[in-house]
Amino acid sequence: MYDRFGEFDSAEEINETAVNLRKEGDREGLEVLARENGIDRETLDLFLSGDLLYLCDGMTAAIGKIEVEAGEVDCAEIMGDWVEYIKERCFDKPQMAAAVRRKGKSLKGCIAELLKWGFGHQKPVDAGILKAAGVTARCTLGIPGMARAKKIITEYYIGG
Repeated sequence: MYDRFGEFDSAEEINETAVNLRKEGDREGLEVLARENGIDRETLDLFLSGDLLYLCDGMTAAIGKIEVEAGEVDCAEIMGDWVEYIKERCFDKPQMAAAVRRKGKSLKGCIAELLKWGFGHQKPVDAGILKAAGVTARCTLGIPGMARAKKIITEYYIGG
């Protein structure tokens, strides 16, 4: 995922590297930097042409990181909803965008926290529901509701 440049801690670190690569005329390096950090081609082209002074801001750096990480995980259904919530928070809250971008914070780590909560809070599924579903095995369920998931996500990235 971060094979060439490693994980950056902030948009400022990405921009410092991008500006230096542009000064060196390293177009290929800039393309790799943008790809590793989820920066779209159009933005990269504007940066390369000099129309943008910087490659990204805090929000785009965070959203890019989430999109790259989501590409490494099958985020279907509820996990996809969680990813969209994280991106929405990055749009709304600069503090969340900065927290998402920090080294050591990852989508996998965040989903792991949600999964840990779920396993720790499993409840048996009602026998009538199991019968209606045609399920004969013992079944438990422990998926956090969206309000709880939002709290877990915020605590993971920003803290309590």
